[in-house]
Formats: sequence, structure tokens, C-alpha cells
Amino acid sequence: MTWETIPQMVLSAGDRFGTAEAVVDGPLRITFAELAGRVRRAAGAFASAGIDKGDRVALWAPNSAEWIVAAFGLLTAGGVLVPVNTRYKQDEAEDIIRRSGAKLLLVEQGFLGVQYSGPDGVPVIDLKSGFLSDGQPFECAVSGEDIADIMYTSGTTGRPKGVMMNHRQTLRLFSEWCDLADLREGDRYLIVNPFFHMFGYKAGVIASLIRGATILPVPVLDVDRVLELVEKEKVTTLPGPPTLYQSLLAAQGNWDLSSLRAAVTGSADIPVELIRRIHDELPFETIMTGYGLSEGGTATASRPGDTFEEIATTVGTPCEGVELRIAADNEVLIRGYTVMQGYLDDPAATAEAIDADGWLHTGDLGTLDDRGRLRIIGRKKDMYIVGGFNAYPAEIEGFLLEHPAVDQVAVIGVPDERLGQVGKAFVVAKNPVTAEELIAWSRERMAGFKVPRTVRFVDSLPLNATGKVMKEHLKDLVG
Repeated sequence: MTWETIPQMVLSAGDRFGTAEAVVDGPLRITFAELAGRVRRAAGAFASAGIDKGDRVALWAPNSAEWIVAAFGLLTAGGVLVPVNTRYKQDEAEDIIRRSGAKLLLVEQGFLGVQYSGPDGVPVIDLKSGFLSDGQPFECAVSGEDIADIMYTSGTTGRPKGVMMNHRQTLRLFSEWCDLADLREGDRYLIVNPFFHMFGYKAGVIASLIRGATILPVPVLDVDRVLELVEKEKVTTLPGPPTLYQSLLAAQGNWDLSSLRAAVTGSADIPVELIRRIHDELPFETIMTGYGLSEGGTATASRPGDTFEEIATTVGTPCEGVELRIAADNEVLIRGYTVMQGYLDDPAATAEAIDADGWLHTGDLGTLDDRGRLRIIGRKKDMYIVGGFNAYPAEIEGFLLEHPAVDQVAVIGVPDERLGQVGKAFVVAKNPVTAEELIAWSRERMAGFKVPRTVRFVDSLPLNATGKVMKEHLKDLVG
């Protein structure tokens, strides 16, 4: 079935799946038919609040049933969704809300003890206030080419930029994602990935409504709560970061996890042994990994039949309709219908990211194996040169994670009089180990230029709002 717009797809789910559960959020249980009704009323509430076609509305709130109703109600009213990261502080959020031109801001007051406010002149509405249910049923005519959402990049360097995607490309991509991830009608999908991110919203909420899976939103990643829900609600689908699966392995004897069937993860440095253990020790029948970014959606994915090593060390092959090329400097370039419509109000940055031939320059570095599988070896800006040799931190970090004493690690290049730059590793240890032992261990497994010259042990790594290591902050610790 092909839909032109996200509202068409969402509202049709009421007819397609009827009385099946669409959302389970604590005591709140909503069927697909009820969800369609709530979305139409929310659309009327937005229209009554003065939201016209093309107007932007910011949503700064955790995963919840109300978030889902608000997002799709807004799109059904013809508006454009601007999700805001819940880990942002007031000034960071206000910068995005202001630059997006949002006419309204929706929040969940009191979440984590915070009272949210927006920039001057932007009305603030509490998702729990009853606003969403106050409208008369309404639908606005929307085109597949209209912008559906503006997702701001996580901003590891510089200010976050607003990535514009339209309805049609989102629906096409995440319809295919359902097949790649083995998402089925009747699945029960526990969504730990935040809705403000593409993984949570599009590969989570939108995919579930395309396929007819029940959504179980989790506002804060609490492993005990996740395990409780898996057992109680018979969760079948549980995507998440590698650390989530490590927690499941550690706790499996205390909970009934037998309902789990489909796992989806992604990282440049998943240990092969972790993938093997997920398959052998947990009930999962399928494990998918992939590669994507805000500007280009999901670009590659693993396929059924891939080996543990292929799933762990590569991010699969290109999705249908996506071209992939490795540039002379090893940068990953992608082209196809998934590439963004551009950065909001920033034609210069758009032209820098997408060249005249339509190739999106991802900023990631990669290689292709003889079967066309992509391996991510680092970020272009993170690469450093040791005596003329290119060193890729992600590759070195992957080696170091194999050491039994290493829990987390980040590697950066630091100045060196003789070699220009050398590696410095910041390590969160889970067992006692010395810097000398790690360096000696590394020399047995890596080429000499890759081996970190120094190791600094830290209690934690600095993370941005989407969980990526902020290496600029690590450089401030170099001494």
C-alpha cells in the first residue's frame, strides 16, 4: 500500500488495524481506531490555535502517547514538526525553537522536575493539559512533497542545523525499514530510542503504524523498567544501542524475556562476541544493524544470513534507491531519494553538504568489502595523521573495546613533535588495568602507528544529547 503523506498513513491505520492496541503507555491503552480519532481532534486543536499549513511547531517532551498524538495531529493540521532534544538545556532549546520559526511549543511540564518555557512570543502548551482533545475533528490537504519535519542535527561541532524531510521520502524509506528489521503486524515494539531522534520517531513510531505494531514508549532508559515491560507486555521488538543488549545479557536470568524476537542496533564498534551472545543467549531470531544520519535517513542495512562478524563489523549494504560511493579521501557519499531537502534557511551549508551531482557528503569515513558491505572507520574530522599514516579513532576504539578491562573508550589525536600527531585514549575501565598494560596489549594487535601513545582513565566520557562522545571536550583535558 502506498500513501502520499504521513497523515494518510496514520489515519488509515484506524481502518487497517481497528481494535488492535496501537499504544500502551502505563495504564493508558489506545487502539488504532482510537488513535486516529485522537489525531483528528488534535489536528482541530492546532487549527483552532492558529496553526496553518506549513507552520512549524516545536515539541520538547519525552516519549509518550501524548507526544505521538501531538506529532501526528500537527501533521494532519498541515503543520511541520520540530522535535527538540529533551536533554537540551533552556538556552540550547530556545536557540532551536527561535531559529525554526516555531509558532507554538508543546512540553511536558514537570518531566524530571523541569518547568519548561520558550522564547518570548512563543506560546507554551502542556501536553498533559487537555489541549490535544479539545479540538473538533479536522484534516488539512497535504502533499507528499511538503516538508513533514525539521530535525536538528546533534551538533557535535557548531550549531545544530535543521534537516528538512518531506512526507513521501519518509514513508518510502521506513516502509522498507520494516522489512529489513523484521517488524510485523501484531508485534509489540518497546521504543527506548527518543522520539526527538530519527531512530525513535521514524524507525519507531512511524514504522509501527505502517506495519500495525503496538508502540510501548519509554520516557527514560531505565533497564529495570525495560525488563519489567518486556516480561509484562510480551515485547517482541527491541531496538537499542549495544549497551542495552549488554544489560539484557546481565539480567536475563531474573526476567522472562522469551517473547523477544527482533533486535536492531548500530555502532561503529560492536564487539563480534556481543552479537554472538545476543543470538545465542537471548531469544532474538533476527539481528539487524545499519547506518544512517539525519541528512540521509537509513542508508545501509545488514541482511538475513549475514554472519556475526559481518553484522558486528559492517553496517550492511545500501537500501533500495540509495547509491553509495567512497571518495578518494575515504568519505562516505550517498545519493538517492532519502537525501534531505536541505538545511532550513541555510543554503550555503546545504550546498556544502550536497554537491552539484546530488551526492551527500556524510562526514563519515568508510570502506567497502568485496561484497559491497560498508564499514565505518571514523569521522572525517576525527581522523589524525601519525607520521604520514591515517589513523581512524573508531577503528582503534574497536580494538580497545576487546580488552576485558575496557568498558568505554574514546581516542583522539594529540600533537607530537616527531610524528605530527599520535593517539591518546580516554578509557572508562570496568576492571583494574594500567596504561602500560593497555599499550602493550595494543602493540600485539595493531600496527604501530595506531597504538595510542598515552592512556588517561576517566570516570565517564562527555556525551552530547544523543549519546555521542564530544571529542572537542576531550581535547580540553589533554595535558
